[in-house]
Amino acid sequence: MKKYISYFRMWLVMGLQYRAAAFGGIVTQFFWGFMEIAAMHAFHDSNPAAYPMTMEATCSYIWFQQAFIAMLSARIFDSQILDSVRSGNIAYELCRPVSIYSLWFSRSTASRLSAAGLRCIPILAVAVLLPASYRLSAPAGPAQFFFFLLTLALAVLVTVSFIMLIYISGLYTVSSDGIRRMCSSLMDFLTGTYIPLPFFPGKIRQMMELLPFASMQNVPLRVYSGDLAGAEMYRAIFLQIFWLTAMVMIGRQLCRNAERNLMIQGG
Repeated sequence: MKKYISYFRMWLVMGLQYRAAAFGGIVTQFFWGFMEIAAMHAFHDSNPAAYPMTMEATCSYIWFQQAFIAMLSARIFDSQILDSVRSGNIAYELCRPVSIYSLWFSRSTASRLSAAGLRCIPILAVAVLLPASYRLSAPAGPAQFFFFLLTLALAVLVTVSFIMLIYISGLYTVSSDGIRRMCSSLMDFLTGTYIPLPFFPGKIRQMMELLPFASMQNVPLRVYSGDLAGAEMYRAIFLQIFWLTAMVMIGRQLCRNAERNLMIQGG
């Protein structure tokens, strides 16, 4: 376990060095956040009775989404992991006395946390000072804030465990680019990146909430504002734990099978 913790710390520190990239991301996230909130205001004002969330909850959802986009986004992949499979450099990692799955999991988690760590504080600090119609509201209560932190941690792990399945698919195919692009588009839609899940029709929403994608950013962003609370929140936490356990078990088994049959091409 110590070697994976050390690997995690190494990649976490390495990721914190990219401050210029983080600054560019902060500017982009602010612009996108204002644009999304303005669009949601137009939707709300046109028919308040049909709006499924409060505007305060919507603003909090959007600002946290922008603050933690590097941590929860479906479009962020470690290019070095993908290239190591394609180029054959994974052979060096197979020679080490480590688990490829655990190594990639700790590396991917550290990269996401470091990228989000540089962006989230400036975005959230400014968001709480904005005018009321655009402001990031305070959490619904101390207990709700605790569950927000818990569900956020689980959401990161669920996201990484699903991304790991995409990495592992590269061990079975010549190139995982097609799978990666298809899954990225699917995740963007089903996680609530474009449209929060409460805005979908009832039956469709119920089916979407059972999928692993709903256990990613949808749960913590709604828990913070109190939009997801009580029995529904506990059900969502149970699903997060279920999908995390299931995908880690499946990923480990697929990775072990791939390691036994992997052929390294090149010379």
